[in-house]
This record gives sequence, C-alpha cells and structure tokens, in this order.
Amino acid sequence: MSSIGIGIIPVNDVVQLASALIGAESVTPARGPVFDVLEAALVPLGFAVERRVSGEAPDGPVENLLATRGSQGPHLAFAGHVDVVPPGDGWSADAFAPHLRDGLLIGRGAVDMKGAVAAFIAAASRMPADAGRLTLIITGDEEGPATFGTVALIERMRERALLPDLCLVGEPTSVAALGDMVKIGRRGSVNIWIEVPGRQGHVAYPHLADNPIPRLIAILAELDALVLDQGSDWFQPSNLEITDVMVGNPATNVIPARATARISIRFNDLQRGQDLAERVAAIVHRHAPEAIVTPRISGEAFLTEPGMLSALVSAAVLEVTGRTPELSTTGGTSDARFLRALCPVVEFGLLNATMHKSDEAVSVADLEQLTDIYTRIIQRACSAPTA
Repeated sequence: MSSIGIGIIPVNDVVQLASALIGAESVTPARGPVFDVLEAALVPLGFAVERRVSGEAPDGPVENLLATRGSQGPHLAFAGHVDVVPPGDGWSADAFAPHLRDGLLIGRGAVDMKGAVAAFIAAASRMPADAGRLTLIITGDEEGPATFGTVALIERMRERALLPDLCLVGEPTSVAALGDMVKIGRRGSVNIWIEVPGRQGHVAYPHLADNPIPRLIAILAELDALVLDQGSDWFQPSNLEITDVMVGNPATNVIPARATARISIRFNDLQRGQDLAERVAAIVHRHAPEAIVTPRISGEAFLTEPGMLSALVSAAVLEVTGRTPELSTTGGTSDARFLRALCPVVEFGLLNATMHKSDEAVSVADLEQLTDIYTRIIQRACSAPTA
C-alpha cells in the first residue's frame, strides 16, 4: 500500500487529481477545501470559475461551483458532486487519506463520484480551449437533502443564460465492468410519513383508551398489497416499501397514544408523485380519518429517449472498452432529475460496486479508461450540430 501526497496538481494525471479530491474531506454538505482543489485544477485550463454558498441550516449552507470555458459552438455540460457520505467504520486506513493498493485507488468518494469528476477535468485538459463550450456543474449537496445544490445551480445558470445543449452526469452507472450500463432515465421517488393518533390508557381498561396500532397495521397491510402497475417500455414496475414503523412505547401495560410509519415509493413514468401521495392518503384515512399523512416528493420519473446523446456516449464507450452499454433506468435517484429541465441528460460513470461502502475503491485502469471515454464524448459533443 502506498500513500499519495498532494502538492501541485497535474490536471492531466487523473489518479493524482482524484487523489487530491479524495484527500479534501467533504462529508455532505461540502464546502471549502474540495472546491479549492477544483478551482486550482480548472483555472489553468482556461475555465471561468464561479463559487457560491447557498442556503441555511438545517439543509445548508452548501457550496456549489460553475465553471465554463468557450463561448462558441455546441455546449456540453458535465454535472457531478464532490460531497460524500460519512465514512463509517471498517476502513483499512483513513478514508480521506487516498492510497493505492493492488491497482486500486482507495478512499471515500473514489467512485461516488470524485473519480468521475477528475476524469472529466483530465479529459478537458486534452482539448483545446476553443473546441466548443464546456461547463462543469458541481454541487456539494447531492448525498444530502439536495435542497441548495443542483437546484440552486440551475437557477444561477438560467440567470446567466448558461443553458447547455447536452448534459452528462458522472454518477457510477457501471455494474460488472466499466461501460456496461448508461442511465437514460430514473424512477421518481416519494417518501410518505403516516401518523395514526389514539388515546393512551391502561391495558387492563381498553374501553377507556383507543389503540392506534391495529389501525396502522391494517393501513400497512393494504398498502403492502398494492400493485401500482406492471412497468412500462423503459421502466420496471413501481414499488412501495414500508421503511419504518415506530410506537416508542417503553411500558408493557400502556396503550400508546400514537403509532407512526414511513413508506417509500419508487415509481415509473406511468405515475406521478402527487397522485401516489393522494392515493396513499385515501387508504390511510379510510382506516383512520384523523391520521396525519405527510408526503415528500424527491423527484418525478423521467426518460431521455434513446437518440443522439445516448448514441454518442455509447459509441465512445464501445471505442474504448469494446462494450456496447445497456441503456437503463434502474437504480435510485440522482441530480439528473433536476438537470433534465435544462436539456437532454444521460448518466455514465464508474463501477458502483463499492460506493458508500468501507474501502470504497476505483481501479486505476478504469479511471484512465473513463478519461479516454470522456475525451471522446467531448470531441463528439463539441462537433455535433445543435438543435
């Protein structure tokens, strides 16, 4: 195992750049040092860098970065995040001390997604500054609530009329080998909190109390039995999961005053978040009219129909890896759900096998190949005709 020292960052060396980003601890919401690394890498390449801190507690403040280069020709944006989840336990070394072992670069954020950010910057370093227009959309709040991250960046881009023709998101989409999957859409997500009120009392005198637990059980049984749909052309069936049930009653002889639950629905393009929330509320209120139902819609399902952008990315992947990627909409949500409002968007990046795990790691060979792929994507996108 060898440690990697971070000094002057050679932006054409993807491993050194990824290591510099990993070494800048940035548990969500991220600010400061990790953006210093980005700015130090981008300014010498001719990018104009704008950094802004947005929001207040509890979801902020969050730092975001816009960097753009060029003013003519097709406009390609690369979107990503440099915040990471907490490292947790079980690491073989410091999660924020990047090190090499057996051909792997190990550290929190190596694949999700500082490695891809480094690969895109390294790819941009190979291109002349007048080759089309490139913009990096980098947030410090993708792993958290995402309240003041990409949404704030999109508002700023609209203010500046900085609207791209195409957008590539560098999330880790590959499954078994680099290049085996490109995401062309994502399911929507809604979380719903259910609180059923009752009346506290002694278990020996149930007629003087009102137990909310049986009503909550009936609600959850009906919700768990729901078949929302059978899927669509590009999406798997929508799915409802019960993710939490809580009463919090420490006494064995007390009927509780309330019982709560939380459900999560990941839904396809046949559904809408508000419609699902209303459907759940109707079921809840049929069993418990006084229940409180609180939905939070994280994003709607979206699809970038297969076309020029997915073909462009797939061709670059095939040239470098020999693989034709599967076009997919599986997995969780990403900031692509916001960016789709700007332009066509697809996601492509590293293997996702170790993201959010201890000893998160990326193959050095994959980092180098991803840089080659991103280079070809930039070349193709910046020579493509705009709509």
